[in-house]
This record gives sequence, C-alpha cells and structure tokens, in this order.
Amino acid sequence: MGDLHLSADRPDILAAFYAFLELHANHCDALYILGDLFEVWVGDDLAEPFALELAATLKRFAAHTPIYFIHGNRDFLLGKEYAALAGMILLPEVHCIDLYGQTAVLLHGDSLCTLDKAYQRFRWFRNQSWVKFIYGLLPQKRRVDIASGLRNKSQQSNQQKSDTIMDVENHAVTELMDKTGASLMIHGHTHRPNVHSLAGNRQRIVVGDWYDQGSVLTVTPTEATLSCLPLK
Repeated sequence: MGDLHLSADRPDILAAFYAFLELHANHCDALYILGDLFEVWVGDDLAEPFALELAATLKRFAAHTPIYFIHGNRDFLLGKEYAALAGMILLPEVHCIDLYGQTAVLLHGDSLCTLDKAYQRFRWFRNQSWVKFIYGLLPQKRRVDIASGLRNKSQQSNQQKSDTIMDVENHAVTELMDKTGASLMIHGHTHRPNVHSLAGNRQRIVVGDWYDQGSVLTVTPTEATLSCLPLK
C-alpha cells in the first residue's frame, strides 16, 4: 500500500487504516508501505499526537509482522527515530525482493515521472544530504513554514500540468526493470491504481491513494489483487 496521506484533518482515513491493521494482524507475511504514509512530514521531532499514537499501533503490529517503509515525496524526511518508534524497517528508494519466486522492484514512483523536469530538479535538490542537514538545523517554526510553502506551491504547479507529465514515463519503467532484472514493478505516487501488462511477460502494478477510499494490494503465491476499502 501507499499514498495514505494521513493527517489529523482526516480521521476517517486514520480509522480505516486502524481497521486494516486490526484485521490483518498476524495474518500476512509482511506489510510494505510505499511512501506518503503522511500528508506532510517536517521532522521526527515535530511528529503530531496522531502520528505518535499511530506509531504505537504500528509497533504492536510489527511485533508479529514486519513493516517495511519506502519514503515518498511527502514524507521523505521521516527518519530513523520515528521508524524505530513505529517498528518500521526503512528501505532504499528502490528495493528489489523475491516475491514468492518472482523478482519484484518496489518504489514510491515519483522518480519515474521523468517528463516533469521541474519536479525532478527539485527532487534531486531535496535528496541531497547537506540540504536535509541544514533543514534539520532550522527552528521548528521555520521548518513548518517552509514545508507549508512547498506544499502550496506544489499543489498550484500540479494544476497546470498535463496528465501525461504527472504520470510515469514508459522508458523510465523499462529501464529500471531491465536494470534490476525485475518481472514485476509495484509503486504508488500517481494515484492511478491499475495492473499494467508489459512486454516480456512483465507487469507494473500501481497502488491507489486513500483520499476517497482505502487501496490495498494483496500478493499471494498465486495472484496479486488490488482492492478498495471503505473509509470510516
């Protein structure tokens, strides 16, 4: 799953996620969260009360089922402190696993939107270790103001972009799958849940967002199923 965009302003999404965790506790091999667990994340030291409560719930889930987390574009600043608090295992932005005998590459997906040149330049900049270091030294209010400004700018900019620019680019998908030797790619970010059949008997599965309903990808040794969950 990915793109839950959890926030204190959306208790319905939080409730649906809590219900999912309760239902699946001790009933799955692993839980992978492919980024944007939170609507915004400005630092582990500024975690809101709802996020701390969620961490405790995730920790209980993780006591029996491993939780793996890949950073998204909204929560790329989520650090080791909160991950430990929530019992989550941090993964690199591109991660390959043996998924029941099939090589699968997992990622958030924003790196595949290569036609969005402006965003890719910003993404490169924000991923620099020195940028994160300097940002972490700023006063808390300043960090909150910067994050809020970037979020508003992003929302305004996205309104001017075409669907093609906002989606993943086919060559980027093929290149990454060739590089990793994966026959299955799973990502989020675009909020366009679907199962895409690719050349060479390969697949690309996109997990959906949780704005209007929950979205979960369940993978078993025999099939992969995208399903929707009602919000509370």
